[in-house]
This record gives sequence, structure tokens and C-alpha cells, in this order.
Amino acid sequence: MSRVAYVNGTYVPHGQAVVHVEDRGFQFADGVYEVWSVFDGKLADFDGHMTRLARSLTELRIAIPMTRDALTRVLKETVRRNRVRNGIVYLQVTRGTARRDHPFPPEGTPPSVIVTARSMSAVKAEAQADRGVAVITQPDIRWGRCDIKTVGLLPNILAKQAARERGAYEAWFVDDMGLVTEGSSTNAWIVDEHGRLRTRDTQANILRGITRAAILALVEQEKIELDERPFSVDEAKRAREAFFTAAGAFVMPAVSIDGTTIGDGTPGPVTRKLRTLYLDQAKRGAI
Repeated sequence: MSRVAYVNGTYVPHGQAVVHVEDRGFQFADGVYEVWSVFDGKLADFDGHMTRLARSLTELRIAIPMTRDALTRVLKETVRRNRVRNGIVYLQVTRGTARRDHPFPPEGTPPSVIVTARSMSAVKAEAQADRGVAVITQPDIRWGRCDIKTVGLLPNILAKQAARERGAYEAWFVDDMGLVTEGSSTNAWIVDEHGRLRTRDTQANILRGITRAAILALVEQEKIELDERPFSVDEAKRAREAFFTAAGAFVMPAVSIDGTTIGDGTPGPVTRKLRTLYLDQAKRGAI
């Protein structure tokens, strides 16, 4: 079956889905995006992603393109038309189409809205999680507002490609002080050498991951000791466990960092527990 995309009010064959050449998302990366995991045809962590979408749009002064109910219908219909049972659905909202000029277009210019969905193999994802994956580190060269989920992802792309070329799954960004900020498309965590769960706080303008927030709630529920502060690359390499979180990766164990084996080289008990708990909760709470 051919895929279907939603573009500015119309469902079209994926191969024919286009935006105007002067769409500001294409010309300036002037837009935001969100991605939901899909379990059994339902969207996980729905409210969290919707809330972050509204915040990103507000921070960039892009008009909210439609009501929450209308957008919900579009997301679900795109999932349905693509027959996605398990996978992801992407939403991009740009500032719209206007003559190419750096200042905002005239007031009333409608935002562009694009939604796509695709299936993902749950079997492949579980196999990766059972083995664990490799991570590399890269200098953090991104702009200072990484808390906004914009479509301007060039540094992330370069980091992810560097990881691919070195046989790794993910790249963790490192700031000028040698501290890990986050991954190219994930939030970074370790269980340090003292047994404390560590992740960077969001005051550092890292992305306010929705999966991250769900994990923090589970950590509190399970009474797991948490130290919400930065960790260095050296601390990560000495850690008992390492993992990262994201809508598409859920909770993914990292068993090596820059070639250094983490712990015994297998996914650790805290990581496994949090992945199991998160998947159970996300599936039950999907709408």
C-alpha cells in the first residue's frame, strides 16, 4: 500500500506531497516539529507532545494552525490511512509561504502543516535494546535555544552521520566544559559509578524530552535515587550503565561510548527496568 501524507488541508499520496518553494520551512528552517510513538494504532505520550508543540510555536511566534481537536483528528487520520499499528507519526508546522525575506511574513500568513506516518519494526527495536548500542561523542555546536523543537537540525544531522560512519547508533553532544548535554535526537542518562541515576537538568536549554519527563515520573514512583545534574564524558565512561530516551527509541541501552565499554558491556538492570515500565505505561496511556 502506498503511503499518504497530510499537507495543508489535503491527504495526498506520499510521493506527491509538496510544499511551495518559498515555504519558510524550506527557505529558513523556520518551523517546529513533533513526533509521537504509535502503539497499536494509538499515539503515546499525547498530551506531553501537544503541550511542547504549543510552547515551541509560542516561543517562535508562529500561529497555532488549528484547534487541538482538529489537529488530533489529522494525526489519527494520517496514522489510519497509512495503516500504522506500531511506528511513528511526524508533524511539521512552519511559518508558511511568503516572498523570501528574513523578517516575518505579513500578519495572517497561514502556517504550513505537514503530517507523515510510518511503521517501525518492534522486533528490531527489541533486538537492539537486548544487545545495547554504541554511542560516540561530538562537540555541541548548536544554537542556544535547543529547548525549542525546531526543524533546524543541521548540527544534529552531522552528529548522527558521524555516529553512523563509526558504527554507532547515537552521538552525545559535549559542551565546552566536557559535560554531556544531550544526544543528537535523544536525552542522555547514566547510572554513575556510585549507583545514582544522572541526567542533565533542562535549565541548560536542552530539549525538554517528553519521554524524559515520563521516565522522571517513573523514577520517582519507583524511588530510584536521582541526581539531576550534568555528567562528564569521563564519568559516563566509568558509569555502571548508560542509556538514552526518545519517542522513537523509548529507553535504549548504550553499552559503549567512544569505544569504551560501559559496565560489563550489556544493558544494565536499571535501564531494563525503566524500559519495561515505560513501554507498559506508554501503551496503556496511548490514545
